[in-house]
Amino acid sequence: MTKPASYAQQGSTAPVVRVTYGAMPAAPRALAALAGATMGTTWSARMALPAGCGDAAARRAIQAALDEVVAQMSTWEAGSDITRFNQSAPGWQQLPEGFFQVLSHALALAKDSDGAYDPTVGPLVNAWGFGPHQRAFEPPSPAAVEAARARCGWQRIELDADRQAARQPGGAYIDLSSIAKGYGVDRAAMALDALGITQYLVEVGGELRARGTRPDGQPWRVAIEVPDASDAHALALPLQDRSIATSGDYRRHAGSGDARYAHTIDPRTGQPVRNNVASVSVLHPVCMQADALATVLTVLGEADGLAYARRHGLAALFILRNADAWRVIATPAFQAQAQLD
Repeated sequence: MTKPASYAQQGSTAPVVRVTYGAMPAAPRALAALAGATMGTTWSARMALPAGCGDAAARRAIQAALDEVVAQMSTWEAGSDITRFNQSAPGWQQLPEGFFQVLSHALALAKDSDGAYDPTVGPLVNAWGFGPHQRAFEPPSPAAVEAARARCGWQRIELDADRQAARQPGGAYIDLSSIAKGYGVDRAAMALDALGITQYLVEVGGELRARGTRPDGQPWRVAIEVPDASDAHALALPLQDRSIATSGDYRRHAGSGDARYAHTIDPRTGQPVRNNVASVSVLHPVCMQADALATVLTVLGEADGLAYARRHGLAALFILRNADAWRVIATPAFQAQAQLD
């Protein structure tokens, strides 16, 4: 039976996913540690470079892949494809392949989760002050929330796969921030694959994907922590040929004390998520899916989220708030994949 991974006092910083590389012995293949900026955060990558491939080429490939995601799906960029869609008049709009793929998956997940996930939640994200035009953090008026909710609804977006197009119904504002970062990780991984790199760990803003092993034959490892100033409370996981993504209320929030609220909005209520879920981490072969699923489970909360995860066989780790400590629950699939004792 899996023992709780770690505990920390209530009020500690909430969990994070951290890369733990360990010692990297000398190996015939060149090692590279790269980093850069994207999507308002940072990216990093550790890899074994094959002969004939330098770290400059790998860096350019990763940055180009991530820049393409930003150009298509960033609501913070005035000239992005998603901004053009959000500002367009009612009618059909042809989308780039990546944008269409991510939006298609997001809408399918919205349907499957009965609206706990909704890529049209953008007006509510903006109303609560977490969008590209941020204001002083203060709760919006009830009227502002209702006005934003009137523009939301995943059912309003129609897709035409043959034309690779989506219909703007009028006033819809798509926000893919809960899935695009994971997709960016996948795209960066594909860029490394194209260079013939078969051993890497790539990360964007805490979402990770690994291929192969370290040069010493050991798996890449990451740590999910409940920080309490003691590394003894880190849960280290092997990561090989799969991804891990985490959603929680510790990265972006507003207010303080009882008035504190998270950046994750429940599309069903129009309100920030208020439950005992501090974070959810999901293991999945595809980082795009891990990213979005972590958000779904966070919104659903402990009971419904665990039920959804078990029903779909998801490898998920919930870190939950108790009165004076954190409580950790791993689904059976997570226990098996993370090789927990």
